[in-house]
Amino acid sequence: MLNKFPSSITPLLDARVEGHSLPAGLYTRDDVFQADMDVFFSKHWIYVGLECDVPEAGDAVVIDIGNTSLIVLRDDDEQIRVVRNICRHRGARLLDAGATVVSKLVCPYHQWTYELSGDLSYAPHMGKDFDKSCRNLKAVNFQSIGGLIYVCLSDNPPSDIATLKKVMEERLAPYDVRNAKVAHEVDVIEKGNWKLTIENNRECYHCSANHPELCVSFVDLDFGFDPESLSPEDREEAEAHFAMYNERTTIWEADGFSSAAIEHTRDVETNFRTQRLIIAGAGESQTEDATAACSKLLGRMTRRDLGDMHLWGHNSWNHFMGDHAVTSIVIPLSADTTLVRTKWLVHKDAVEGVDYDLEKLTHVWVETTNQDAGLVARSHAGILDPAYEPGTYSKFSERALDDFATWYIERMRAHGY
Repeated sequence: MLNKFPSSITPLLDARVEGHSLPAGLYTRDDVFQADMDVFFSKHWIYVGLECDVPEAGDAVVIDIGNTSLIVLRDDDEQIRVVRNICRHRGARLLDAGATVVSKLVCPYHQWTYELSGDLSYAPHMGKDFDKSCRNLKAVNFQSIGGLIYVCLSDNPPSDIATLKKVMEERLAPYDVRNAKVAHEVDVIEKGNWKLTIENNRECYHCSANHPELCVSFVDLDFGFDPESLSPEDREEAEAHFAMYNERTTIWEADGFSSAAIEHTRDVETNFRTQRLIIAGAGESQTEDATAACSKLLGRMTRRDLGDMHLWGHNSWNHFMGDHAVTSIVIPLSADTTLVRTKWLVHKDAVEGVDYDLEKLTHVWVETTNQDAGLVARSHAGILDPAYEPGTYSKFSERALDDFATWYIERMRAHGY
């Protein structure tokens, strides 16, 4: 795709000051939104779903990203495929949004029919000289990483997805996400730019004042603090916490569970961070009392004391615990509207009402996501104000935001903006 707006966007990129939030236009302008979709949601790897979204042959789910529509399906050989949701006849959509079960993909318009492999098998009234092999569904580059499905819409996807795969296949293996079950799914529409959604997720500066449910199990100090602002007692508590972190990480890794922080967030194409985080309180799970929500642990897990295997990317965040996982996908809808799709995963054999209570399983992240939606809307409204000017990030609590903003500028420039 040719860049339509580089001359008007470049000054905004040039105006960004290291250590500060982005100029207003990079959050609010429609031309920037189109550039974002071109760069970050077409030319980079994005997280779109899970293998367990389509657990059996014939299961299919449609994911829409801007004007692009994708079908994630499991074919007759039990293999995952990702294809464009476009009939090769005259472009009609094959499937409507959401999940379905199909034996073949049949275009509702003229009945062109495709096998689950994507091969065109039936095209009525096209004549005996018509070559069906030239009209198979268009496949999409994808990677399944520990059961998480990433796609890249470009024909030249970034090769450093291999780093993410190497790191996370090992870390996610005990959870067996490929064979988990989606226990619940919620879509929340946030009234703000997608970058504000990601920035809000990448800091916990705001957590203690806004997320009482999450803070039962989540330690906001883990994402930085100013030691000079703490009382001697609080500073001593923080130092003890991080001493425990180092000790716990050493023990986890000695037991064969990779845990140390890995930050792949600057001077890279595929942006991610992962770390095994301590869970506060009872230490088992991100629930309202920090105890496990599901008695049947995920995959091959036998322990509830392995904290929260945290993973974020430029359009997702994920938390993997012994008893369940929470995974969120960010899909921009417009310059000022963003979809956050959250899924809760449990062991494939777990039974609601027997092995887990759905309210306990979902309560913390339902509340947290709704609270965050309010904060993102408040932030976007403020950035629209003519009085807005980029603010200084806290070097203690918002370093990850500076990394993200810097990476964003780097990648925009790399693609000619």
